[in-house]
Amino acid sequence: MKKYTTLLFDADDTLLDFKKSEATALELMMRERGLPFSPQIAELYNKVNRGFWEMYERGEIEKKEILVGRYKKLFELMGVKTDAEAAARTYEGHLCHQYFVIDGAIELLNDLKKDYEIYLVTNGNEHIQKHRLNGSGVNKLVNGVFVSEAVDAPKPEKRYFDYVFSCINETDKSKILIIGDSMSSDILGGINAGIDTCWYNPYLKAAKYTPTYEINSLAEIKKILCNI
Repeated sequence: MKKYTTLLFDADDTLLDFKKSEATALELMMRERGLPFSPQIAELYNKVNRGFWEMYERGEIEKKEILVGRYKKLFELMGVKTDAEAAARTYEGHLCHQYFVIDGAIELLNDLKKDYEIYLVTNGNEHIQKHRLNGSGVNKLVNGVFVSEAVDAPKPEKRYFDYVFSCINETDKSKILIIGDSMSSDILGGINAGIDTCWYNPYLKAAKYTPTYEINSLAEIKKILCNI
């Protein structure tokens, strides 16, 4: 008898290459608004953005504070004056159309959906996430999608997962596995929710928490599930 019946997959940087989507949308926005852009500016944005999302995941700020606040901070650090709210709207417009699937993700989902119920658990803007998931085709391979904005709670909060559990068929938490790249939302969230965790760690980062499993490629997921 298989140990798990239900798999909760993170979307960005687990199934979809969000870093590539983000970088493309950011460059399009900056150039469209006549602002300088370079790899160094992209990295500065990543650092600022990561800081805002971590504050949100810790419950220190509201979601709406991320969307414009990260650009205000970025432009302040760059020493440029421009409309952060307009920049945010331009960026989001471009991001909706940027979806790059990580190698092997579609094939993996196609294989797993034969034997497991699969759900996507993702932080982000509902409109943008659904647009990207639809465009990539990933949404057609899963049983449901739970976006933090629609749930009104972010991963890793317990109430986010409580909502997910109230909507899926499996009621035995020991048969649910979450798979994701983020220590702060996926792994900590799974631990707090009382389910097993699988950390997707392609860049060999140091672990802050202890996942049930650790993988460096998506292909390893099938090996874990088959060998339990």
